[in-house]
Amino acid sequence: MSSLVALAAEAKTGSPALNITIFVVFVVVTLAIVIKVASGTKTASQMYTGGASFSGRQNGLAIAGDYLSAASFLGIAGAIALQGYDGFLYSIGFLVAWLVALLLVAELFRNTGRFTLADVLTYRLKQRPMRIATASSVLAVSFFYLLAQMAGAGGLVSLLLGVDGSMAQNLVIAVVGIVMVAYVMIGGMKGTTWVQMIKAVMLIFAVAIMTFWVLGKFGMNLSGVMQAAVDKNPEAGEKLLEPGLKYGKSLTTKIDFISLSLALVLGTAGLPHVLQRFYTVPTSQQARKSVEWAIWLIGGFYLLTLVIGYGAGALVGPDVIANAPGKANAAAPLLAFELGGSWLLGIVSGIAFATILAVVAGLTITASASVAHDLYNQVFKNGTATQEQEVKVSRYAALGTGIVAILGGMLAKDQNIAFLVALAFAVAASANLPTILYSLFWKRFNTRGALWSMYGGLASALVLIAFSPVVSGSETAMIPGADFAVFPLANPGLISIPLGFILGWVGSITSKEFNRAKYAEMEVRSLTGHGVAEVIDH
Repeated sequence: MSSLVALAAEAKTGSPALNITIFVVFVVVTLAIVIKVASGTKTASQMYTGGASFSGRQNGLAIAGDYLSAASFLGIAGAIALQGYDGFLYSIGFLVAWLVALLLVAELFRNTGRFTLADVLTYRLKQRPMRIATASSVLAVSFFYLLAQMAGAGGLVSLLLGVDGSMAQNLVIAVVGIVMVAYVMIGGMKGTTWVQMIKAVMLIFAVAIMTFWVLGKFGMNLSGVMQAAVDKNPEAGEKLLEPGLKYGKSLTTKIDFISLSLALVLGTAGLPHVLQRFYTVPTSQQARKSVEWAIWLIGGFYLLTLVIGYGAGALVGPDVIANAPGKANAAAPLLAFELGGSWLLGIVSGIAFATILAVVAGLTITASASVAHDLYNQVFKNGTATQEQEVKVSRYAALGTGIVAILGGMLAKDQNIAFLVALAFAVAASANLPTILYSLFWKRFNTRGALWSMYGGLASALVLIAFSPVVSGSETAMIPGADFAVFPLANPGLISIPLGFILGWVGSITSKEFNRAKYAEMEVRSLTGHGVAEVIDH
């Protein structure tokens, strides 16, 4: 085992001076872009939506940059390298989820709201309680998503610098968090969108190069890559090529897979930072076009992850990956080092960091918009706050979000980040999606149903996660040594998602509230976009 640790240490270090130089160049260049394009970010519209000035193609690139997170690159590559076919199921779930967003949400959501998810939900429901409930849900989803990105950032930069140990990784997470918050406070949505577009192009290009490089080592034969991964991992063997290595061990793991699948497929349409991207385009047609662009880009990327994952398993090996900082999350950078040495490691890690930075920036803007627009202005100030005040509060909220993300990332740094993102998807699908779909499509839906659905879905997801093996009772738990895991599944989606829909229905039919005229008005608006430019304040 000591030789494996030494090998992992050699692979992770490469040339720290070169790695950090490339890393710093990426940070400086992207920061310069943010400062350049973000001049004049003073209004709420500019801060939250970039003034709705992006085309469908630009927004599709930005969505891909926002969605192809550390989980998509680092987490999935590691999951495939160690778990084979079961790891690739994450790619399938993340991609299929976009069909739900395209067919049910994108255009209608763009037509109905203006800045945030609460703008849609409060259009026909009571303003104050719905904004409070929506803000609670948005902050919870953003927190879990931020956990994944910060965990990835810690392991990635630790790999770049060749540092190890818990304290060193915690310090790295803190520094990375500070840099990311600076991007958001300076650039707003416009700066973030440009970083996301540039990062999407770089990430897809880098992964494509690595894919062909890996295939080239095996005569452009994917079967050869997969067989080499099997040979390198005698413990798993042929099970790497078939379902069940992780989710087929017992009845519990099989049920857990169903729960995970529900969360992945239904979660995207409820993710607030993805939904907010629909407001950065001028029309609903451009919103649909942006999703179409995103599906092609994201789908192509996820096909490449199959080669990257099995390539890491074949050329790096599961033992080296498991002993590197960040464990499974280090598979892709270690593969880059194996292929092209320190130069490729530095470039790929720099792009991966840009990936994390872009996603965290989008999440932070969404969380700060919810605090400033929904809570501060609409709830506490009853809509009387000036735009300058609202933007100022949003920047303070971004700072607070960054602090929480740093602390959470320190707790979750050893978890697989694709798995952590799946928890965010479960919370989004449980709390947000039922309320969104009911609000858009069911005329009988009312405020009680929305509150029961949102709070019930959110609370059940959070409670089940808290008492699951993710937090305690397992070797990779967030709180090692503790054991209060009474819920056997690692993902709560199988219970919390149906519960969210059921509570929304029960709450609505037990309340007499029903505004037929307001529903008709919302239906016209969602289908035509009439009045979308107006400030929502009723």
